[in-house]
Amino acid sequence: MKKVRITVMRKACYPDLMEKYENPMEHACDMEDGAVFIANGWQRPEGLCESAWESMSAFVMGLAHGAENFYEGWIKNPRSAMISCNDGFRPVSFLLEAMDEEAT
Repeated sequence: MKKVRITVMRKACYPDLMEKYENPMEHACDMEDGAVFIANGWQRPEGLCESAWESMSAFVMGLAHGAENFYEGWIKNPRSAMISCNDGFRPVSFLLEAMDEEAT
């Protein structure tokens, strides 16, 4: 089983939807563009949002076990995937990449 690099690529924000539908929140998301997390196989990296992990964990598990070419080649690197978290107000896009390093 391999380690998987998880990179925060972009954080979107939809203030119009937040104003109309979301209860006011002081602290909603800690993810910063460029942040990198390393999944040790199937284990959620410390500091990675649990909700985001739920959105990506199946892809991380697949990549850790050698899966490639998700959805018939929708991404250029067959050993990677671009996944977004399920926050409809401020979705975060993550690049998942299988590493050559073995998980411990």
